[in-house]
Amino acid sequence: MTNKKIVITGGPSTGKTTIIKHLESIGEKCLHEISRQVTLEAQEQGVEQLFLEDPTLFSKKLLEGRVQQFIEAQELISSRIFLDRGIPDVLAYMNYANEINPPSFVEACKKHKYDTIFLLPPWEDIHETDNERYESFDQALQIHHHLYETYTSFGYDCIEVPFGKVDDRSDFIIENVL
Repeated sequence: MTNKKIVITGGPSTGKTTIIKHLESIGEKCLHEISRQVTLEAQEQGVEQLFLEDPTLFSKKLLEGRVQQFIEAQELISSRIFLDRGIPDVLAYMNYANEINPPSFVEACKKHKYDTIFLLPPWEDIHETDNERYESFDQALQIHHHLYETYTSFGYDCIEVPFGKVDDRSDFIIENVL
């Protein structure tokens, strides 16, 4: 079955996970963010922040997981699947960290194409840090810029989701699925 693969992306603390959980609660098929899982696994092995210590290894693990999610989304029986972040996010974060993107990362972005990209802007009122989300609001602004630049470089038109209640933001996304 051909389905639409819809990415909800944005920097840290923009409301992505809250929206994904809400969409799931109203019956939409969703695949969740995997970076926390990668971070927690590294911490269990004694590496506090794998992205900071070895950005390429962290990104490689994320890339593998996100490609697997893309394949999983293709196999799901649903007209549309919402994903909490997409493959180009890996490159955007590498760019943010001033790391070189391996050619295989770029090829993965070219090979696995999404249908619609929703980009959540930095929102200072809800910005928080925690054990896995350590970026300041200024860093979140920089990451947002890299996400926008990376997705547009692969030919995507990013749809910016306005601030508001989770119901309103989710409705906006559903109404604007292309």
